[in-house]
Amino acid sequence: MRTVGVEEELLLVAPETGEPQALSAAVLAHASRYGAGEDVFEKELHDQMLEFATHPQSDMADLHAEIVRCRAEAARHAGEIGCAVAALATSPLPVSPCIGMGRRYQWMAEQYGIATREQLVCGCHVHVSVESDDEGVAVIDRVRPWLSVLTALSANSPFWQGGDTSYSSYRSRVWGRWPSAGPTEVFGSAERYHRCVADMVATGVVLDRAMVYFDARLSQRYPTVEIRVADVCLHADTAALVATLARGLVETAAREWQAGQEPMEHGVSLLRLATWQAARSGLTGELLDPRTIRRRPAEGVVQVLLEHVAQALADSGDLDRARAACAELLGRGNGARVQRELMKRTGRLREVVVECVRLTQE
Repeated sequence: MRTVGVEEELLLVAPETGEPQALSAAVLAHASRYGAGEDVFEKELHDQMLEFATHPQSDMADLHAEIVRCRAEAARHAGEIGCAVAALATSPLPVSPCIGMGRRYQWMAEQYGIATREQLVCGCHVHVSVESDDEGVAVIDRVRPWLSVLTALSANSPFWQGGDTSYSSYRSRVWGRWPSAGPTEVFGSAERYHRCVADMVATGVVLDRAMVYFDARLSQRYPTVEIRVADVCLHADTAALVATLARGLVETAAREWQAGQEPMEHGVSLLRLATWQAARSGLTGELLDPRTIRRRPAEGVVQVLLEHVAQALADSGDLDRARAACAELLGRGNGARVQRELMKRTGRLREVVVECVRLTQE
């Protein structure tokens, strides 16, 4: 059975005011000194962010439990130095991002200017194991149309610099400013994939292969396909659902490849429209059906995704749980809907952040 790992980026905030805090170095130092011997936390581009990575898991209940545990550990270490963690993909409150001092981050600041300074956004990356680069690229080619649905499910960034953006996932719009970000063409082979990446690096526009930010890519560190389209999810159970569906997509795509089924030929221009629509509406309103790239109510598109991966999920024992989790998410709403409802009820973005700190650890 394919293993799955999750990387989550969390926002560091003041527990009483909700304002972002540039304290990642202090939190990491505390985790290194007082952690349980597990090096799961990492620094990110901005000092107001903290990242963790789970271990690879084959059981989705175990993965969910580890996400909950890592969030709790992040909260514990942050609390010891006077801040809190929030699973928010953008800061609802105004913020002046602080770029880290590493050589790589400084290169990015010089190369990309304001696009780097404004990249205080938190995502969720899902790694799913593959047998080879050939299988991995075949998977990348076949999951392309389905990834926008994961963006809609995870959408958790309606606010930006103190105002409502009218988007559900504004993070994905900010992330799209990187020159290498977004959907890809059909590669057809691992050789063509690697040649494309090498040509991109050779331009000098990106620093290295790790800065090729495709929506789905071969990982540089692990034998995995890395799916990078999700906002960090407000609720841990949503993150586990996104990971479950990602594994279902990878397994389904691998089976299609083995059976000789060609990938859908939707062009990058259409996939960008699907991504934009998912970022705009989330689970409210309409999405573009991955098969036809035509509008359809969001709930219907989620059901289409479930049907597409149903056999893979049934074989891994995840189908009933995924169906129940999707139904719960559609009823409760994604993080964007929860944030807006909190804002409507309280009238203060500060209260939105404070409540999201609590929800992060549920």
